[in-house]
Amino acid sequence: MRDDSVELAAASVSVRFWGVRGSIPSPGPETVAYGGNTSCVEVRADGELIILDAGTGIRALGQKIRKEFEGHPIHITILISHTHWDHIQGFPFFSPAYDQRNRVRILAFEGPRKGLESTLSIQMESPYFPISMQEMPGHIEFTELKSLEFDIGKVKVKAAFMNHPGICVGYRLYTSAGSVAYFPDNELFSRMRGKGAQDSPQTVFGRKQDQALREFIADADVIISDAQYDADEYAAHIGWGHSCVDDVVPLAMAARVKKLFLFHHDPDHDDAKVAQMLASARKHAERRGGGIQVEAAREGLEVVLQKK
Repeated sequence: MRDDSVELAAASVSVRFWGVRGSIPSPGPETVAYGGNTSCVEVRADGELIILDAGTGIRALGQKIRKEFEGHPIHITILISHTHWDHIQGFPFFSPAYDQRNRVRILAFEGPRKGLESTLSIQMESPYFPISMQEMPGHIEFTELKSLEFDIGKVKVKAAFMNHPGICVGYRLYTSAGSVAYFPDNELFSRMRGKGAQDSPQTVFGRKQDQALREFIADADVIISDAQYDADEYAAHIGWGHSCVDDVVPLAMAARVKKLFLFHHDPDHDDAKVAQMLASARKHAERRGGGIQVEAAREGLEVVLQKK
C-alpha cells in the first residue's frame, strides 16, 4: 500500500463473500445458511484491498476492516458492477468511509445522464438518510471508468459489459495467484434466444455475445456468476437480466474454469432451494464430464488462491 497505511499480506490471494443475495436483502431463519445480504465480495490481492460491489454485506465488512487495522490509515478500492440499489445500498453504512484517515476509491462505469458520485449521493440525501455524502469524513474519490482495462496497484483488471438493464459490467482481476471473474448480474443469451431460426440475426448476435463472455472468463481460477433462476423460474423472467443455473454450468465448463460460485441468489429462495439448485448444478457438471468445482456462494466463505 501507500503512505503510512498498514501493509496487507501478499503471501496469498483471498476472496471472501459478505453479501450473496440479489434484488433485496432477505434476512431470517430460512436464509441463515447462505445469507441474506446483497452483493459484496472482498478480494485481498498483492497488497490491495478490493471490494466488489457495495450491497448490504459491506456493512459487516467495514466493521471487520476497522477492527483489523486498529485506527491505522486504510486504502480501499470499491468496484461497482452497476448502480442498481442492491449493489450500492450498503455504502452509507460502510464505517471506514467515516474515518478521515482512510481513502476510499470508488470505480464504476456510468452513463452520461448521472455521474457516479451523484448516483451514490442521491440515496444519502434527505429524506432518505440522515447524513449526506459530503458529510462523510473519509477521503472518498470517484472514478468513472472509460477503459475496459486498468490497474489497481499490481492487480490488472479487465471489464466487460453484461446483458442486464442499464449499464452493467463484470470484472476480471488478474493477481499473482490466479484470476477471479465477477459478473453478478447477467442474462446469458443461450436460453433467451429460444427456438428461433439458427441463422436469424437475433440468434447470431446472441451466440456471439455468449462466446465473448466465454472468452472473457476463459481459464479463470474462480468465477462468481449470476445464477438466480432454475429452468422453470427463468421461463417467467426472460429479459429480466439474470441467468438460469442450467446455462451457467456449461458456460463455465466450456471456458475451462476451475471453480464456479453460484451468486445473486433470489430473495425468495430459502436455504433449501439454494442447496437444491447447487445439487442440480453439480449433477449437470458431472453429466458433462466434471472437471469443475461448483459451489453456492455463502456469507463468510473464504477462498484462498495460493501463488503458483
